[in-house]
Amino acid sequence: MSFDLLLRNAVLPDGRTVDIGCTGGKIAALDRSIAAEAGRVIDAGGHLVTPPFVDVHFHMDATLSLGLPRMNQSGTLLEGIALWGELKPLLIHEAVIKRALRYCDLAVSQGLLAIRSHVDVCDDRLLAVEALLEVKERIKDYIDLQLVAFPQDGYYRSPTAAANLQRALDMGVDVVGGIPHFERTMADGAASLKAVCEIAAARGLRVDIHCDESDDPMSRHIEALAYETQRLGLGGRVAGSHLTSMHSMDNYYASKLIPLIAEAGVHAIANPLINITLQGRHDTYPKRRGMTRVPELRAAGVNVAFGHDCVMDPWYSLGSGDMLDVAHMALHVGQMTSREAMRWCLEAVTVNPARIMGLEGYGLEPGCNADFVVLQAADPIEAIRLKATRLYVVRRGKVIAETQPRRSRLAIEGRPAEVDPSTYAPRDA
Repeated sequence: MSFDLLLRNAVLPDGRTVDIGCTGGKIAALDRSIAAEAGRVIDAGGHLVTPPFVDVHFHMDATLSLGLPRMNQSGTLLEGIALWGELKPLLIHEAVIKRALRYCDLAVSQGLLAIRSHVDVCDDRLLAVEALLEVKERIKDYIDLQLVAFPQDGYYRSPTAAANLQRALDMGVDVVGGIPHFERTMADGAASLKAVCEIAAARGLRVDIHCDESDDPMSRHIEALAYETQRLGLGGRVAGSHLTSMHSMDNYYASKLIPLIAEAGVHAIANPLINITLQGRHDTYPKRRGMTRVPELRAAGVNVAFGHDCVMDPWYSLGSGDMLDVAHMALHVGQMTSREAMRWCLEAVTVNPARIMGLEGYGLEPGCNADFVVLQAADPIEAIRLKATRLYVVRRGKVIAETQPRRSRLAIEGRPAEVDPSTYAPRDA
């Protein structure tokens, strides 16, 4: 047997050490030891190999636009939306494409090979939609880009948003979006959810809602989203993004709400870097973190993923396209410090968001696409702790990014000072 690419001595997230043989862009064999020839052989050297990172919540139309036309002085969500509103009329097709491609190049180097990006449809030109559809075609050999028709200024609040959303879907946008908490009333917010979910049901599309991105505990649109999901039989195809109001809700109501989300089959997407930056801005002390109730949602059986959301745009002036940075922040903010919970945080930026996007051929099993990342780490916890170097990024069996290992000038062998893994608590602790 001969392979296009053979990766030896790879450690999988579940701890198995295997060789991975790739042919024709697929994983053809995965076993403890494969005796075969290959066009290229890479020795992973006992380093961790994961499926590609997946960012299921991003805004590529705004990325790398920091400072245009001005900075967000208050650091709030609402000023960010207002600032984006000032920038939209100034957008140029070529500039949106250029910024997006620069970000995609950064993403690939980080092993981020699947992105769901919201794209604002409240500009009647649909300039950003056209630009990102072009980007999607240009990067398809490297990144799976899924676009969401997002009525940033409100499905009803913006006079042309409803028509523009339909136009964007007709142009080839993949997912139906919404922002009910930005409508003028709670009733309008609920009505917008009904409308966009019915559009998705009629077209056979997925739904991703900016839902309750607020510190207001009375912002309860996730309840309506769960209802519409069940009413229309959309379970498994609907995601509620942000859900930050849940951080401020009383425990009794949350104990009622979370089972409703699980029962409806609604996915949850937290955006740790942005949620804790934008939320709690009206607080003095104590100051709310803002991130949704990730451990509780997970315990109820809800599929939870983490998104990056923003990189150098009107809402967030930092960011690097590094999903390990996202997982690292989520782990801290959610106080998910058991060994099991820390390992799970890697799933929240790989397999869980892949499930939300419905990615076909994703995973590390024979028959899956030969897409994976070799990290300079021994296990998921070390990968998150060190925000590990991506030694190799592989797409369809071809190395598309490669980075030299991080080394000390003293050439000390081994990884940076480690506790002996044998002293850790059992894996299920």
